[in-house]
Amino acid sequence: MTFNFGDMIEAIERKIPADRVALAHGDETVDWGELRRRSNNLARALIERGLQPNERVAFYAYNSADYLVALMACWKARGAHVNVNYRYVADELAYILGDSDATVLFYDARLRDAVAAVVDRCPLVRTWVELGGEASPAFAEPLARLIAGDGTALDIVRSPDDRFFIYTGGTTGMPKGVVWAHADLNAIGLAAAAAQGLPVPQSVEQAADFAAANPDYPRTVVGPPIMHGTGLLSAYGALLGGGLAVTLPGRSFNAEEALSAIDRWRANRLVVVGDAFARPILDALDAQPGRWDVSSMRVVISSGVMWTQSVKDGLIRHMPDAMCQDNFSSSEAIGMGVSITTRDGTVETAKFMVGPRCRVFDEQDRDVAPGSGVRGVVALAPPNPIEYHKDPAKSARTFRVIDGVRYSIPGDFAEVAADGTLVLLGRGSACINSAGEKIFPEEVEEALKLCPAVRDALVFAMPDPKWGQAVAAVVHVAADYDEAAARDDLRARLAGFKQPKLLVATEQSLRAPNGKADYAKAKALAGVG
Repeated sequence: MTFNFGDMIEAIERKIPADRVALAHGDETVDWGELRRRSNNLARALIERGLQPNERVAFYAYNSADYLVALMACWKARGAHVNVNYRYVADELAYILGDSDATVLFYDARLRDAVAAVVDRCPLVRTWVELGGEASPAFAEPLARLIAGDGTALDIVRSPDDRFFIYTGGTTGMPKGVVWAHADLNAIGLAAAAAQGLPVPQSVEQAADFAAANPDYPRTVVGPPIMHGTGLLSAYGALLGGGLAVTLPGRSFNAEEALSAIDRWRANRLVVVGDAFARPILDALDAQPGRWDVSSMRVVISSGVMWTQSVKDGLIRHMPDAMCQDNFSSSEAIGMGVSITTRDGTVETAKFMVGPRCRVFDEQDRDVAPGSGVRGVVALAPPNPIEYHKDPAKSARTFRVIDGVRYSIPGDFAEVAADGTLVLLGRGSACINSAGEKIFPEEVEEALKLCPAVRDALVFAMPDPKWGQAVAAVVHVAADYDEAAARDDLRARLAGFKQPKLLVATEQSLRAPNGKADYAKAKALAGVG
């Protein structure tokens, strides 16, 4: 099979009704016929401006329909996508453009000042394309000019080995580009379909036929920014199914905006980032029952953070035909495990059903025995990334050959329960060492979120003159929060050495707009350097 993102989208475009809506962003819609026309014209324009196969095409923009049009064009032209966080300032933007060797930048007009500041510092970038705005600056071309034309399809041969970059910040150091091949990412998707008992296409054309024949095609509301892997791959997955990708126009997540989009588009899939997105949705549904019709929902998907069981159960109350799917994945290891909650049963938070590619190794690279209580690192067998771009040392540490198999081992620690499921403990780089006791912040965070009036929690190490390190926690709380009650509740859940020595309460959110934890903000609130 020669699955390539560009080939797959072209095949879908040939089979899906042209007037079916493909992209929705606020009041703006783009149907499949228009998506095909715009992306074909833009892909041709990129090639005419010198884009070579697998040259990097960077995206520095907020959510928009234009973003996804440009992404489809990138793949059709055989460009390698590079995501840039729209919160980055000029120096950070210049770093990503230089590190990735990007030759094209799509950017949002609202970010023009930062882009203008780096134009002279990024000599490899030949093509600057502005999304939105009234008039582009001299160094850039407006997107509207490049998408004009008759939309004739490109006549080029693509490769399943074409590249896809996901830049990830990690916990330390500068962001690194995780490099995937199209074929490997698609293989993960095909394996997931097989595991669900769905038909597995044997060709690009057959995949398009399956999508065209599906009456319940995906209509996905994408909560997080598409500049991150979770949002981007979720939007792409909706299009790959011949469906609709709905992005939200707000600069930060708004639960009512998401619920209105579900109601308007009869969405059957919602993508969130754990409690930071799911709890406000639940609060809105509880506060205004019946305001939004969410009966169409079939699956709520979260990836990247652990997700509290009580919030999942609450969503199921309002969406009884839906399941809550908690994916255990990272940019370097996609598809490690999954936890499912339905009205018929639940899976404990932070406990995941292990996928067939997943193993847990101890310090001697031996399998951790189920029920042994031994802590090990999670390892994922192929398909896996090719490398970290320009970082052979990090590549060698993360992508290791054990027993003749090349595993991705990004640093997530876990135990294996007696029933073979994973009990996640957290990432080793954030582990707190208190007098030799290893404490994983995620374990304490999940316990704190079960305490009365605690909405969210972030946990990290603080210096301690006696123990070396101690546990510090910042909690996002409701108005009726009581620290004594919270500590009493926590003592019933965690051993004494895991209890926070410092517990700071705030009514401020502890999350960035993409739902990821803002540890820098939490440490500042706690006064921990």
